[in-house]
Amino acid sequence: MIRESVQRLSSSAPSKNTTFEERTGTFTIFRVSDVMSILAMMMSFTCFSAIGLATDGKASVTPNSGSQLRFELLEPNQAVLLLGSDARRQCLVTEVSNEGQSTDRTRSVSFQAEPTGVVEIDSTGFVRPLRNGQVKLYARDESGLQAELMIEVQKWADDPEVNFTNQIVPIFTKLGCNSGGCHGKAAGQNGFKLSLLGFESREDFEHLVMESRGRRVSPATPDQSLLLTKAVNAVPHGGGQRLDVDSHEYRLIRRWISQGTKFGDESAATVTKLQIVPPHRRMLPTTSQQLSVIATYSDGMIEDVTRTVQFETNDVDMAEVSKSGLVEVKDLAGEVAVMARYQGQVATFRASVPLTGESHSWPEPRNAVDVAVIQQLRSLNIPMSATCDDATFIRRVTLDLAGRLPSLDEAREFLADVSPDKRDRTIDRLLEGEEYADYFANKWMLILRNRRDKPSQQAGTFAFYRWIRQCLAENRPYDQFVRGILTASGAIDIHPPVAWYRNVSDTNSRVEDMAQLFLGQRIQCARCHHHPFEKWSQSDYTRMSAFFSLVRAKPGLTPDEPMIYSELGTPRASHPKTGQALEAAGLDGPPVTITDYQDPRGALVDWMVEPENPFFARALANRYWKHFFGRGLVEPEDDLRVTNPASNPELLTALAEHFIASQYDLKELSRFICQSKVYQLTAEANSSNIRDRKCYSRFYPKRMSAEVLLDAIDHVTLSTTNFGEMPDHTRAVCLPDTAFDSYFLTVFGRPEASTACECERATESTLAQSLQLANSKELQAKLASDQSRPARLATDSQRSDSEKIDELYMVTFSRLPNDDEKNATLSYLLDKPNKQIAFEDIVWALINSKEFAFNH
Repeated sequence: MIRESVQRLSSSAPSKNTTFEERTGTFTIFRVSDVMSILAMMMSFTCFSAIGLATDGKASVTPNSGSQLRFELLEPNQAVLLLGSDARRQCLVTEVSNEGQSTDRTRSVSFQAEPTGVVEIDSTGFVRPLRNGQVKLYARDESGLQAELMIEVQKWADDPEVNFTNQIVPIFTKLGCNSGGCHGKAAGQNGFKLSLLGFESREDFEHLVMESRGRRVSPATPDQSLLLTKAVNAVPHGGGQRLDVDSHEYRLIRRWISQGTKFGDESAATVTKLQIVPPHRRMLPTTSQQLSVIATYSDGMIEDVTRTVQFETNDVDMAEVSKSGLVEVKDLAGEVAVMARYQGQVATFRASVPLTGESHSWPEPRNAVDVAVIQQLRSLNIPMSATCDDATFIRRVTLDLAGRLPSLDEAREFLADVSPDKRDRTIDRLLEGEEYADYFANKWMLILRNRRDKPSQQAGTFAFYRWIRQCLAENRPYDQFVRGILTASGAIDIHPPVAWYRNVSDTNSRVEDMAQLFLGQRIQCARCHHHPFEKWSQSDYTRMSAFFSLVRAKPGLTPDEPMIYSELGTPRASHPKTGQALEAAGLDGPPVTITDYQDPRGALVDWMVEPENPFFARALANRYWKHFFGRGLVEPEDDLRVTNPASNPELLTALAEHFIASQYDLKELSRFICQSKVYQLTAEANSSNIRDRKCYSRFYPKRMSAEVLLDAIDHVTLSTTNFGEMPDHTRAVCLPDTAFDSYFLTVFGRPEASTACECERATESTLAQSLQLANSKELQAKLASDQSRPARLATDSQRSDSEKIDELYMVTFSRLPNDDEKNATLSYLLDKPNKQIAFEDIVWALINSKEFAFNH
């Protein structure tokens, strides 16, 4: 196996310098150079000692009054040991200014190795051994800054046996051979099949070596092997050329074939951890950073795998990453992450890209939400927008907490109130109102899949909806809410949450929905193979499914409403590949001890709601953050994984900690967010934060959901929408399931509740939506009704047209019209002899405005 060991050359800890990443405040970035020092350095450039070159053999930093140069390593004071001719090392050279700013200089310095002939290093800092020996590697920049690193090469002439799993399979993964679009798909490609991303190496070995009468590999003539001739495109290959004949990968595969295509030691050490150097870096726009990726094996040895891992960025608009690990950021300010994946392990690199230019000031934070957001904005030099006005706030918070527009009286009273605490009091009033429970019950009902496929299921779906709404109205703690769902047993008329088991009817769906809904983990992939973007294996999936292995259904009052119960016994599930019976265990947790008389689902919830659980509180905090801001700290909101980091990790941690400290109080979490200064920012961007998309320097407008928009139209027009058997004046957000036909709701993206993902709700704008608002019979009927608001305004002789226009703007936007709006509408009324039609036209125009359709 190719290995590389890093040895400590000194046990003394180096003095710790405060890095730029640890500082806050303004950050005008420049390279500090002392003119006198530069002159002195130039005069004595021919002598190493004159520029302070360290001679103690450490990976050293050359002191300089302006900047320092160093080799970037996992730990300071290390030397590098390269074992074997296949060992490789990606060196990183960093310049550190007096202010602590670190800048990658790997591709702008010159390298020199003394003595020569021991290693080969190219202009990108990539090192390959040439023979046994010790070498001192120097890195110098154009100004004379210099650093050194000791490298030792051992066992160069040895030709160890190649291990198929650890050395050949990663090449297939890097080249995309075992991807889902090539030989890794279920049916393979052109008669050759590999396991997806190489997680079943024994099967890959058999397909490669034993199928097709062994014609894919030829130990007698390795270069004639079909595996190599196709890879270099000497023989026609659907995937084109994947290798060069003089590449490291070609040489390694060739040696494996010439050694007899052995599988290798099955007990060989495996990769247990992946680390990226550096893990985080502040980068100016349009700059680059070379990464180095280090794999740690189960026997403690490490290996540089930079050129073998797969890299991927989470935001291609902010940064790109090459196959060799060079990250190039673009001109957008913010946070971006790069994922590295290798042998089932993942690691991430985070880049913070500040906004260049003048420095700014930020307000004093009110709570932990503000602290985390302002700290990041200050670090990135992104200014905040101003606080929104009262009209914007009352409309925004009422839509977010009650799912409706403020009433005319609410808006007027709030705008007239001069008390300093009126916003806090309004938040509390809305949280205690009936509409809060209605609105959030609609949210939870949909992602809990409360759907009715048959008329006989109506009683059950209605009962489940009422149970959800009651929990929210009573502010039942979230952990108890989840426990009530996951441990539900009995008949649906007595225990309504068993409707979840009816709608999510098999063990796999229950495991996957539970993990996605309450843990933010999309583990569906691990059902069939190791998760491609996470560490979850089929064993992890199987252990989670064991919690539901004893759940059974039996006939209930009706054939479509079964009774749910849990059998007695020890919960176990069989691994789909090995058939091994595995005990129940939470993700990253040990097996759970469950007695024969204990419901395993209760043990599952016990593990979930522990304050130390890394998933439960964070998943809910991120879901609710997205509810209020239209964008989660992690996107998608239910896909929290190492390779999909939060845009502000400190904020997500603060939200989760507050949620746990409040004993999982959902109303308190909503209050905590709404009271923050961040939530109360205006949506109007300034010239400096207009391109910010995920740092929350301003409020991001979000379109009303289908149900809220329909209710808002009814509110403005003073009309109602009929929903079949539901009572008159039922709001769309109060519908208990998805069986109510409404073309409007369908067009505007109401989900069908067929999955646990909120992404099922469509949020993009379409032509059908524009036509529905502009020219539908439904809207025309609401406007032209004798009881509509336009009709009442037209026949109201007690008020002036100016007062009526004020009412329309107040009921629609929670604000008074400005002078231009007032003059335009009054002029339009004067020009129209039919006052009702004139008011209909004005209301139509207001409803079709962007200001109306968006919560801003």
